[in-house]
This record gives sequence, C-alpha cells and structure tokens, in this order.
Amino acid sequence: MINFGNDWDKLLEDEFKKEYYLKLRQILIEEYKTQRIFPGMYDIFNAMKLTSYDDVKAVIIGQDPYHGEGQAHGLSFSVKKGITPPPSLVNIFKEIKSDTGIDNFGKHGELTKWAENGVLLLNTVLTVRANTPKSHQGLGWETFTDNVIKLLNLREKPMVFLLWGRDAKSKAKYITNPNHCILTAAHPSPLSAYNGFFGCKHFSKANEFLKENGIEPINWSID
Repeated sequence: MINFGNDWDKLLEDEFKKEYYLKLRQILIEEYKTQRIFPGMYDIFNAMKLTSYDDVKAVIIGQDPYHGEGQAHGLSFSVKKGITPPPSLVNIFKEIKSDTGIDNFGKHGELTKWAENGVLLLNTVLTVRANTPKSHQGLGWETFTDNVIKLLNLREKPMVFLLWGRDAKSKAKYITNPNHCILTAAHPSPLSAYNGFFGCKHFSKANEFLKENGIEPINWSID
C-alpha cells in the first residue's frame, strides 16, 4: 500500500484500487525487475509526499521524468543535488532571476525546498525507462495524474496552476474552479523558451495572486 503520510492518503485511497491502476502497477513491477527505470521506486510519489493537498499553493506540471542517470527523484523539473541542472531548469532559474531577483545559479538543481513551501511539482507521467523519453506514456499514469489535477480543482482554497508548453496547457480543461488561477506560457525548453516563457513573470504573478487571497507567498529560492 502506498503511504504519503498526509491527506493524499485518504484522497487517493480509492484511486489505487481502480482497474487501470492495478494494471499499471503490474506493468511497473515487471519494468522495475527487467529494465532500468527512473526515478527509483521509492521516489515515484515524492511530489505528493512532500506537498500535502491542503498545503498546495502552486502546481507546476511537467511531462515525464528525466531519463538520465541520477537525475529524476519524483519532482517535475528537479534533479538531485550533485547533478548539473538540465537546460529547462536553467531557463526557469533565468526567468526567476529576471522576474524576482532571486539568484539560484551556482547552487544545485534540487527543488525540494519549493515542494516543502507548497509547490506541487507534478509530472503527468511518473516513471520512464533509462535513456528512453516518453517510454511510459500511455500506460495509465496520465489517468492517475489527471485525477490528481481534478482533485486539486475541487479544493476551495485558491492555488495557482503554472502550465508551460502544449502538454501542460492541455490540462487546463480540468481546472474549472474560479477560485484558482491559471498561468500559461511556452515550455522552458531551449527550443521554445524564447517564444513566451522568458518574460512571462509567472513567479511574481503567482505570488501576487496568493497575497491577494491572504496566502503566504512562495519563496522561489532553492535553499
């Protein structure tokens, strides 16, 4: 049984009993036995372990985990300490510095502090084969994470959804609660960051929304 150690346990209790998830679980058991899979099996649900449902202030939606050795640890866009920040994360740091003045360069690429500060770093697919991007798409993870987004939408306390790139923007259809704020921009990848990610000011805009709703703003520093 998966244990988050917070309010997600009750909220997702029935999800883990659904047929699609039981099928996904069987596939994953076999994949972890026979393939190199990222992140490690105990890190798959770190986003929800670190950020309880009630504590979510902002949601940053990624795609599937990084597929290189030692990178993924269950938080979208984040890599473990000691691993060079990937290009998309470097661009996120550039926009934070430009937008808020906070300088995260020269430290590391681990976003655990954000997660502890209320940022749910949710990939839409939670596992991947080594060196094979998108290899676990279509196995059932999308159903699971779509249902997580629908649960977040139901919460009355306001939060901000940061949807970067086409895949993330496609989730906007699940966010219908007028209490929440949706911010969209191009993906921070080097291929698209200049098409509207740079200059989007999402980090200050998210905090302005939170403050307007009486919620403590997010500290976008990583340490």
